[in-house]
Amino acid sequence: YIILYYIILYYIILYYIILYYIILIIDCSEIPRGSHSGVYIIQPKGLHHLVVYCEMNVTHGGWTVIQRNQRDTPVTWAEAWSTYKFGFGNVRTEYWLGTEYIHQIAKQKVYQVRFVIQDSADNLSFADYNLFSVEDEEHGYRLRLGSYNGTAGDAMTSDNPNNMHDNMKFSTKDQDQDTYSKNCAYSYEGGWWYSSCYSVRLNYKGGLTWVDTLQRLCTAKECEPLWSRARSTRVSPSPIADSPLLSSIPCACQ
Repeated sequence: YIILYYIILYYIILYYIILYYIILIIDCSEIPRGSHSGVYIIQPKGLHHLVVYCEMNVTHGGWTVIQRNQRDTPVTWAEAWSTYKFGFGNVRTEYWLGTEYIHQIAKQKVYQVRFVIQDSADNLSFADYNLFSVEDEEHGYRLRLGSYNGTAGDAMTSDNPNNMHDNMKFSTKDQDQDTYSKNCAYSYEGGWWYSSCYSVRLNYKGGLTWVDTLQRLCTAKECEPLWSRARSTRVSPSPIADSPLLSSIPCACQ
């Protein structure tokens, strides 16, 4: 009977393991509400398994964190194209998920994106864009953003073409795709969607920058930009501005 018990237990465990990998979630929005924030395994369509951090405590949860950085980060953000492509860092602390993986995730559904910034006075502010996509590598991982809403100011879709990030290709120190005569990623030590050069610099070791619509410079202490969540007819999140976990105080600027 003991042997039979362990055989049955073995097949039950095997069944759930197989079931897990067959129906693996494609992003954090498919995790049941009420689940804890933390590290999860997802498998976007046509891609291998990915380890990501899922934020489940903000606006009903289901956010896939694709970047996180702090001012005193140990991560070196001045990385090459291939390193940015497949990601680096630690999903529990500071990391970049990978431009290729961000592209693969973002093409599955219609997504929105949230940038969350904590300033030196520990105030939280946010910037939401109701559409978010990243084109494939052949098209330079070009960033596409929708309409802005939030408290941080619309720094990503600036009216100044020299500081625009929306509709820009991704650049690294060894892959210059910006609109400047020099290489912004090399000069400012971090890959990003630069124009000529930036109003937002979040992939940088030693300081984070978010310039709002009033051209005030916010030196951020911590940033968790690019939380992406599905926004489709099947997944209908509440307005992000209603989040009780985010302060309505704008980013304290210098």
